[in-house]
Amino acid sequence: MQFNLADLYEANADAFPDRLAVVSGATRMTFGQLDERATRLANHWAAQGVQAGDHIGLYLYNGHEYLECMLAAWKLRACTINVNYRYVADELRYVFDNADLVGVIFEADLAGQVHEALTDRMHLRMVRGPGYEAALAAASPERAFGPRSQDDLVIIYTGGTTGMPRGVMWRHEDLFFAALQGGNPGGVPIAEAAGLAPQMLENGDGLHIHPTPPLIHGNAQLASWIAIFNGGVAVLVPGRSFNPEATLDACVAEQVHSISIVGDAMALPLIATLEANPGRWDLTDCNVIASAGAVLSANMVARLEELIPTMMVLNSFGASETGHQGTAFYEDGKAIWYMDESHTVVLDADLSPVEPGSEVVGMLARFGHIPLGYYKDQEKTDATFKTAPDGTRYVIPGDMAMVAEDDSVVFLGRGSVCINTGGEKVYAEEVEETLKHHPRVFDAVVVGVPDDRWGQRVEALITARGDEPVDAEDLVAFCRTRIAGYKVPRAIWVVADLNRQPSGKPDYRWGREMAIALGLS
Repeated sequence: MQFNLADLYEANADAFPDRLAVVSGATRMTFGQLDERATRLANHWAAQGVQAGDHIGLYLYNGHEYLECMLAAWKLRACTINVNYRYVADELRYVFDNADLVGVIFEADLAGQVHEALTDRMHLRMVRGPGYEAALAAASPERAFGPRSQDDLVIIYTGGTTGMPRGVMWRHEDLFFAALQGGNPGGVPIAEAAGLAPQMLENGDGLHIHPTPPLIHGNAQLASWIAIFNGGVAVLVPGRSFNPEATLDACVAEQVHSISIVGDAMALPLIATLEANPGRWDLTDCNVIASAGAVLSANMVARLEELIPTMMVLNSFGASETGHQGTAFYEDGKAIWYMDESHTVVLDADLSPVEPGSEVVGMLARFGHIPLGYYKDQEKTDATFKTAPDGTRYVIPGDMAMVAEDDSVVFLGRGSVCINTGGEKVYAEEVEETLKHHPRVFDAVVVGVPDDRWGQRVEALITARGDEPVDAEDLVAFCRTRIAGYKVPRAIWVVADLNRQPSGKPDYRWGREMAIALGLS
């Protein structure tokens, strides 16, 4: 059997065309309706010259159009490329060029940035709205597509931990099994596995999942397709920003069973909204809140379970390069992490499994269904994807860990410099380079310091040129013209000197300790 995502979706659509698949605000689409819209869009793109292997950028807010664009690309054996709508023109130019986009689908209010960043090869341009709908209406609803392959690609751009965003290349089959639960073929029925009433699937109603993060992130994309490939419903709240009231309203209205969030940054607003409105939302249908992409603190878990007693919190770990790798369970307020040993292992420097209880610091790795590598980056691919002496191929994205005697995992963090602020990854050297473009900045070190809501917040230590005072607000405004807002330092400290290691590299440990101390003074 070929595990091609377009083939699999079309099989579902043919089997139960009238079953609900997507809710996006007032828009409700069945499997058949989503299939027809995606087919029309694919035929429109084909008429505009889009071919198998082409890449189309999605510079969109949350909404059903995001999912139908992804499906349309799969139908053509093409790829959509997630483009962060927080990017400014310089960042867009990089992604548009690096991803070899032939076209872009974008929001009307983002048109200015798009036109500044267009490349010569981008012949397809569509704005979400009336023109987009007219194109679908005029296109054929017939599936006039050739054979597809399980080797077709899905590419997910990730901020990574070193450098600008990179495209992670997944074969359809590998992504299906590593990150989409494999559609649960031949396994326990999904309704039973989730603790739901067994009659749900028999009545044409599957698991309702509400992804709260932006669909520009793999987390939300994968959560949506997990719901759909299991015959359930992806429940979206349209728009640019996370709105906890709208999320809770949608969860009640659509009887959502599972909410997908990104760590404390989304848990805190949810908790605050629930506490400010006691009894407003009946969430007895909610079985699971699943967090991934950032730390979800134990106290947040306890508060969520108190506010929604019917709910279980799943705190997962993984990456765009690995899919799901394991889950945390809580004992006495402490998170105990367990990896899925069917595909995840901690390796030593020789690519041998670390012995439990040995206190050897190793690298968290996945084997089996893993990506091919990074698009157009062989050097980074060679550094991240390794083959052991026994022939096993691993992806090792950079998480350092130890294995305790009870086989639980002790996380030690990324080996490279990465700041995770509310699930957004910030590359310190990129922000440093931006600061050093300012005429008043001589040198800069950027670090992540603890933050109750965001996990980490970006702060900078700088040395100044000349003797005149440095205006921190001016530096912040300067940064906002060059990098996305979430990368801009929340605090900028002027110091006399910046510690550097003998190699000349910044001393990030010193920088973090100094920033924390200055924040307390």
